[in-house]
Amino acid sequence: MTTPAKNTICLMYDGTAEEAARFYASVFPDSSVKAIHHAPGDYPAGKQGDVLTVEFTVLGIPCLGLNGSTATPHGLAFSFQVATVDQAETDRYWDAIVGNGGTANVCGWCQDKWGISWQITPIALTQGYTDPDPAVAKRVFNAMMTMGKIDIAGIEAARRG
Repeated sequence: MTTPAKNTICLMYDGTAEEAARFYASVFPDSSVKAIHHAPGDYPAGKQGDVLTVEFTVLGIPCLGLNGSTATPHGLAFSFQVATVDQAETDRYWDAIVGNGGTANVCGWCQDKWGISWQITPIALTQGYTDPDPAVAKRVFNAMMTMGKIDIAGIEAARRG
């Protein structure tokens, strides 16, 4: 038996933890499904033999998918923030999440079809709104506030003024 990670993100699903884990592994590098565990007995959200937990990684982060309650929705207080290097990578992740039953939000945020929030955040955006020149940072921030999926060309234009 391997020693578990000291800190693992546990995400609750409505019987779809394995589907979600396999989706994340297909979209993001350094992501994989490590193990699938079946319930040794009946439980409130399932029966003996159902998939109970799924060990997986997302971008190298250890996660545990738990098939639990349908009454526990995901919220915006937790999100995966994914740093992207260019528009193609930004588009690829955004389109994978939103285009597979997810929903678009503002400022680079979206939710997958399971309700998990994602921030698809180009490095250019982070560099822009943290620029030491307050005028540059404000222009970039204001540009971001008008966007759903982040448009790097728009961010770079705002940075230049």
